[in-house]
Amino acid sequence: MAHERLQFHEMGLDDRLLKAVADLGWSKPTLIQEKVIPLALDGKDLLARARTGSGKTASYGIPVIQRILASKQNVREQDVRALIVVPTKELGHQVQIMMRQLTAYCSRDIRVADISSKVDLSTQRPILMEKPDVVVGTPSRVLAHLNAQNLVLRSSLEMLVVDEADLIFSFGFESDLKNLLCHLPNIYQSFLMSATFNEDVQTLKELLLHNPVILKLQGSQLPDSSQLQQYSIKCEEEDKFLLVYTLLKLCLVKGKTLLFVGTVDRCYRLKLFLEQFGIPACVLNSELPVQSRCHIIAQFNQGFYDYIIATDEQSLTETAAEPQTTAGKEKKKTQKKGGKAKDKEYGVSRGVDFQNVANVINFDFPKTVESYIHRVGRTARADNPGTALSFVSHTELGLLSEVEEALTGDETNSPLKPYEFKMEQIEGFRYRCRTYFEDNPRDLQLLRHDKDLHPAVVKPHLKNVPEYLIPEALKGVVHPLTSRRRRRKEIQRPGGVIKSSFKKNIQGKNPLKSFQYTGGKNRKGKASQS
Repeated sequence: MAHERLQFHEMGLDDRLLKAVADLGWSKPTLIQEKVIPLALDGKDLLARARTGSGKTASYGIPVIQRILASKQNVREQDVRALIVVPTKELGHQVQIMMRQLTAYCSRDIRVADISSKVDLSTQRPILMEKPDVVVGTPSRVLAHLNAQNLVLRSSLEMLVVDEADLIFSFGFESDLKNLLCHLPNIYQSFLMSATFNEDVQTLKELLLHNPVILKLQGSQLPDSSQLQQYSIKCEEEDKFLLVYTLLKLCLVKGKTLLFVGTVDRCYRLKLFLEQFGIPACVLNSELPVQSRCHIIAQFNQGFYDYIIATDEQSLTETAAEPQTTAGKEKKKTQKKGGKAKDKEYGVSRGVDFQNVANVINFDFPKTVESYIHRVGRTARADNPGTALSFVSHTELGLLSEVEEALTGDETNSPLKPYEFKMEQIEGFRYRCRTYFEDNPRDLQLLRHDKDLHPAVVKPHLKNVPEYLIPEALKGVVHPLTSRRRRRKEIQRPGGVIKSSFKKNIQGKNPLKSFQYTGGKNRKGKASQS
């Protein structure tokens, strides 16, 4: 007999919470929500592992809200009862949005504050003085407010949540978190949520949890091949640019796409390259202000554009791990001269919920298995299908082997399949890419060396792809960039008189564009007539 999944209305939740869940369109709980919510409501400490996109945020958000609503029936005093610790500002912003959606019908009773953003402490002090029920923040930010006595948790805290626990230490928050614990009461309920179990999670478990229930849900850290298709293609540096141009321009990759690169400079260079061919893309990296990053993610989720070129946390992990030596100080000085400082609390390859992502392209192959899992985890979320394509150069073959070994596990076949692509059929596009680099020799140098970027001159004719460049196999299937002029010719104009709009008038007939000053001539003509 098949196991019947526990429903939300069977968990003893408040009606206002059930109504908010219904508004979000959640007809039934995910596996992690079904397991975590009842245990959390029973007061158990929890260590839960589930793959990205499985609904972890709601799995701790719902019991936190339910317990606060229940306690307020007995104690009316306003206090901070829950602290949610996150590794990045973007994730903090997202958690706040989710908590506010869940408290839509009890917003007067439960207030949520996100203090992740790096503004002056005095700016956030009035928010904390009102003692919001739930505070969301990074360890460094929470500790700063505790030291400034803007936030007091020793007498009131009931629940502590550490989201994306396996990232907390790698982002350099180990000492901050340990100092933060000194400000907490002796007894409180703790949740550790993570997509992977590593040594850092084990250390956190010993620090925070008391007789925890450990949930290891979904043995595979990524969806199976029926939901997520994973491919790799071996190509060198110049071929990477040729491939990404061809895939996007011929619409072989359809839908919203995340392109991951290894560094901030690569981010901008790939954007400059794609712009030459009329492919608009947005960049997301650690040098952008947090408000800009959140705005970009929101616009991407709303469908304003289809491509984001993003860096992930790997480069920041390396930056955080560097000791503060004399050489490090000199490096910081040169960084101030050469460009913007990077935000160590940035991260988009995990935690952040990019909605309806159809594809992930690893333009630069990730340096670790965990980074691969969290990059690829941005697609195929919940029950949606997704595709991941990784470009692998000869220097990255060792990393590919590590990922394949980790993903294969006890199975015989690797889920990472070779991408069958005939490079000889796109040689015509190679000429275009080569022409671009010949016309912009500095850009080719920039791809190989670490130098400042320069604004590129966009050539409009490169936006269109002539039919003779389309491979034979795709003719009749792909119609990439028929120009507006050609489309106009194909449309049969209806008979009768057509009143054209003002904007469509040709330049000669547009009075604003063809207006000429003839006042002097008219005066002379009138004088001669008289």
